[in-house]
Amino acid sequence: MSRTVHCRKYHRDLPGLAAPPMPGKAGQDLFEHVSAKAWGEWQALQTMLINEHHLSLVDPSARKFLREQMGKFLAGEDYERPAGYVPPE
Repeated sequence: MSRTVHCRKYHRDLPGLAAPPMPGKAGQDLFEHVSAKAWGEWQALQTMLINEHHLSLVDPSARKFLREQMGKFLAGEDYERPAGYVPPE
């Protein structure tokens, strides 16, 4: 049986993640407050941002940029979009 969370992005109850997506407090926060739908959408956008900006995850500034964009995306704030990006409906 799937668990339900009140999603930070969509402001409604939706199925949650099966496990924290990363270790530590940040992962636990995402596990408790982000739906599986929102996390999947973030992962797709993250891939596009990495490709569009030619980011190397070895670079601390690239990881910082992605963390900032993840926070904005999951909070429903304005975030960086790849050229020509149209968010899913």
